[in-house]
Amino acid sequence: MPTDPSARPHRLRLTLRKPPIGWYPKPTIVFAGRGYPAQWGTGTWQVPDERPTTIRVYLFNRLWTFGKAEFIIEADPPESLEYSAPWLPFGRGALTEDGAGA
Repeated sequence: MPTDPSARPHRLRLTLRKPPIGWYPKPTIVFAGRGYPAQWGTGTWQVPDERPTTIRVYLFNRLWTFGKAEFIIEADPPESLEYSAPWLPFGRGALTEDGAGA
């Protein structure tokens, strides 16, 4: 029985990068208001069907959150996103389409 490819859930490749030196807490990813703990590196995540969908990433060091970044999916989800943490434990991170710079 053939399946409709448009009915399959979309998977997004998300690369989480931290600066090469120093200790950084593990990131938290929020899809449509629900938080998930994550690991540094590349992984795949299922994107919710509702649009627009907001994806947020932040770091938490027991006292405050930092490195907050946000990406809003309006229509077709991108194939991959890349998060870059800030160099210092404050400030914003960057969440962009992979290859779009950051």
